Amino acid sequence: MQYDVVDLIMQDHREVERLFDELENHPEKRPLLTPVMCGLLVAHSRAEEAEVYPIAIKEAGETDEVEHSQEEHAEAERLLAELLDCDWDSPQYVTALKRVVDAVSHHVEEEEKTVLPGMRKRLSAERRHQLGERFASSRAEHLGELPGQATREELLIQAKNLGVSNAASMSKKQLKNELQKAGS
Repeated sequence: MQYDVVDLIMQDHREVERLFDELENHPEKRPLLTPVMCGLLVAHSRAEEAEVYPIAIKEAGETDEVEHSQEEHAEAERLLAELLDCDWDSPQYVTALKRVVDAVSHHVEEEEKTVLPGMRKRLSAERRHQLGERFASSRAEHLGELPGQATREELLIQAKNLGVSNAASMSKKQLKNELQKAGS
């Protein structure tokens, strides 16, 4: 069965919104759902960064939009790490969750207004289906990863999407620092 990458990305967006609602309105579910939500967001981001964003730049002309989206991914990952450091029933958790929800909701809104319509318009259905398979496979590979667990190769992909010069010569720590600066 073929899946359009745009539809898959939007399905993930809806699932994250559902998880946000559960986390905000059912505090008793936070110990189980927080890592699930974080893992889904990390897997989604890694799959977009590796499989979707390079094609969105090369074939759909979405260079500025992808760079901005990559910055938002870096910021979201930083915020997710902060959320995971909070006690589930603390006021700090509520504050950290609000920051995550605001940042991710903003990203989703922008991506659904710019990058995804551009891809739907400029890429053939066949190409979107190819990307859908690659996105789904990459996403599955990264499920369960949590913020801060990116490999050097994944950090290099993020840096490339951001247009960071000399990224290949940087250490993993230097790449993390550059990406954190971009996400701030």
